Amino acid sequence: MYFCDGFGVRADRLVSLVLLLRRHGRLSATALARELEVSTRTVLRDVEALSAAGVPVYAERGRHGGFALLPGFRTELTGLNHDEALALLIAGSRRGAQAFGLGSALASAMLKVVDALPENYRDTATGAAQRLLVDPETDLLARQITTEDLSDAVLAAVRRAVLAGHKLRIRYAAAGQGPRWRTVDPIGLVTAREQGYLLATRAGADRTYRLSRIVAAEELDEPAERPERVDLDRAWRERSTRFRTGGNQVVALVRVDPARRDALVGPALAVLSEAGEADGRVRIEVTFQDARHAEWTLWQLGTHAEALTPQWLRDALRDRAAAIAATYAERASINRSGSR
Repeated sequence: MYFCDGFGVRADRLVSLVLLLRRHGRLSATALARELEVSTRTVLRDVEALSAAGVPVYAERGRHGGFALLPGFRTELTGLNHDEALALLIAGSRRGAQAFGLGSALASAMLKVVDALPENYRDTATGAAQRLLVDPETDLLARQITTEDLSDAVLAAVRRAVLAGHKLRIRYAAAGQGPRWRTVDPIGLVTAREQGYLLATRAGADRTYRLSRIVAAEELDEPAERPERVDLDRAWRERSTRFRTGGNQVVALVRVDPARRDALVGPALAVLSEAGEADGRVRIEVTFQDARHAEWTLWQLGTHAEALTPQWLRDALRDRAAAIAATYAERASINRSGSR
């Protein structure tokens, strides 16, 4: 969920900008852009939006100038509790908040943000928000977006351990295995493609756990063995690279209709090579997570794609198609016999 004004500014950035000015007194557009990880142009638009909302932000010229709040100004967001404030900080993705068990906190926090606005601006902002929809439950083809079944109690325990820097005891059911207890040092939480993950170490080795496979969790009092600061984005990229280059990955050479290229490349782990062909199709070499992943992806593309290698993938797709054709042929034969 986004909180939007006429400039489409997200609530988390607006709140962060105000709080930065409260904390530092005066900051240049460059400093604000660095803190908020946006461009200076975006900062200027944010300042204009805050001014339009009635927040007294003013500019000071000169070498040591910048933006500041009028002396004595205080926001009315002090009613936010810890989880609500945390939810706002990740409000750029509504599903991200849900993946970490903060969906209800996000909804509550957004109500407080709206309530803190001047009355005339509140009506405008609420009306604008009603005309924007982010991450609906289905796509244009009415396909339901898959959501994981996550326990609020488990997520709360995991989240507390991550934020407090404590060791975490989890009962985890790895793929194809029964659940068992293990103690880990939590590093951080990541959400990717509608799925949540816990990044941790166990006995000093990197481990990544699907949140939906954690059936129970206990925060321990013992401090976690982990670095004081972490670059989660970098850690996720490194683990993703290791995942793509190890295990049971399958490399396939595929001819595909260029109009359906993205449907092939999107689910793939990596694209190794790509070249056009004389008939207009594209020849792409891609890596899949495993055999089932490769077969499923090619099957969805039907006649729009053809697996050239490996041979076992061609055989699997042929056998599946033959089985379906036989099923429908048998039913057609029965119907013809009954109509005589």
